[in-house]
Amino acid sequence: MTNLTVTEYINKLFAQFEPALKDILIKNAMLRDFGDGDLLMQTGQNMRFTVLIVEGKIKLYREGEDGQEFFMYYLQPGDACALSMICATKQETSQVMAKAIEQTRVLMIPIALMDQLMRDYKTWYYFVIETYRTRFEELLFVIDNIAFKAMDERLAFYLKKQAADLNTKELHLTHSEIASDLNTSREVISRLLKKMEQARQIVMHRNYIEYLM
Repeated sequence: MTNLTVTEYINKLFAQFEPALKDILIKNAMLRDFGDGDLLMQTGQNMRFTVLIVEGKIKLYREGEDGQEFFMYYLQPGDACALSMICATKQETSQVMAKAIEQTRVLMIPIALMDQLMRDYKTWYYFVIETYRTRFEELLFVIDNIAFKAMDERLAFYLKKQAADLNTKELHLTHSEIASDLNTSREVISRLLKKMEQARQIVMHRNYIEYLM
């Protein structure tokens, strides 16, 4: 990771913010680092901060009673966690899990500022609205895949989205991880991946899947 200051991250990733908003964030936001696999947010957790991502990637997912994970979407530099905004503003507990999938750095903004930011700074207001809209559209994609597509189509869409979101053709995902994200069995995923490999859509290597589409 780079060694930028709060000021440098804000100017680089959130240049659209008005100068007065940048000033208040610089004075109050804190940088925090998370390692690969660290949890930023857990089900039932009280939120004391809104999170802006400045480096790395975060995976948002729901966890079932049996421990299964249901993948929702990723957050990357320049993104905000809409759910942390909602929970922080309404002082509610989290209903999802958020996990760093690589070395990640975030800006943490105290919930005490939320009302003031929404009331006094238009660029923050529009940023929050756009964040909600983007996350809502991503959840619609997830719902559409569950409701209207067969598992082979869901898997193809999942791998395509992973490659696009992570900006790589090398997907370091195990069959079990994919099965957990798609709420199915490892055996089903292994069988469908083999079919995709036979169709020359992917190549399965020892430690990763190469996406060819």
